[in-house]
Amino acid sequence: MAKVLSLAALLGLWTLVAWLTQSPLLPSPMRVGEAILVDMQSGELPFQMACTLARVVAAFVIAFTLGVAAGYAMGRWRSVDRYADPWLVVLLNLPALVIIIFAYIWIGLNETAAIVAVALNKLPNVIVVTREGARSLDPNLDEMARAFRFSWQSKLRNVIMPQLAPYLAAVSRSGLAIIWKIVLVVELLGRPNGVGFVLGSSFSLFDMTRILSYAISFVALMLAIETFVVQPLERRTNRWRRRAA
Repeated sequence: MAKVLSLAALLGLWTLVAWLTQSPLLPSPMRVGEAILVDMQSGELPFQMACTLARVVAAFVIAFTLGVAAGYAMGRWRSVDRYADPWLVVLLNLPALVIIIFAYIWIGLNETAAIVAVALNKLPNVIVVTREGARSLDPNLDEMARAFRFSWQSKLRNVIMPQLAPYLAAVSRSGLAIIWKIVLVVELLGRPNGVGFVLGSSFSLFDMTRILSYAISFVALMLAIETFVVQPLERRTNRWRRRAA
C-alpha cells in the first residue's frame, strides 16, 4: 500500500509541475501515456523493446555462463586465481564505454559486437561474486561427498549448487540491473534499433514525450522481470538456508 501511495504522490507531483511549467521539456503523464498507447498500437514500442530485451538476455546468458565457470575455478583453485586475478582487475576497472568502443572497432558495427561488449562489462562482476561463493563452500560437505563416492554430477547438483545458489541469485539480480543500462548505451552508439536507438533519435529532436514513454515502458518491463522472475527465484534458492536454521 505504501508503494502505491508513493507512486501516486510521484505522479501527482509530476502532473502539478508539468501543469505549472507548461513546457514541452516536461510533458504531463497523460501525454506520455497517450504516446505509449499510440506506439503500442502501431507495434513500434513492442518491436523496439523486444530488440533490447533480446540483447539483454543474450548478453546475460553469456556473462553468467562464463562468469560462473571462471569464478568457481578461481574460488576453488589458488593457482587459477593467482594467474587470472590480474585479468579480472583489468576488466573491473576498464570503463564500460571503452569496452563498447573497442568491440565496435574490432568486431564491427553489428549484433555480435553489441552483445560481446555488454557481456564483457558484466562478466567481472559475475566472476567476483561466484568466486566468493566458491571460497565459502563447506569443506565438511566435500568430505561427505567423497566418503559416499558421489559422482561429479551428483556432487554438483546436491552439494555445490545449493551452496552457490544464493550467490548466483544475487549476481542475477544485480546483473540484470547493470546489463539493461549498458545495452541502452550500446544501442545508442551503434545499433539501428532498440530502446537506446529510439532514445538517441528522440534526443536529437528534443522529443521529451517519446524519451519518457520509452524510458518508462522499459523500466516497467525490467521491474516486472525483477518482481515476478528474479525475486521469486532468489527466495526459492534461500529456502534451504532457512530450513537449515
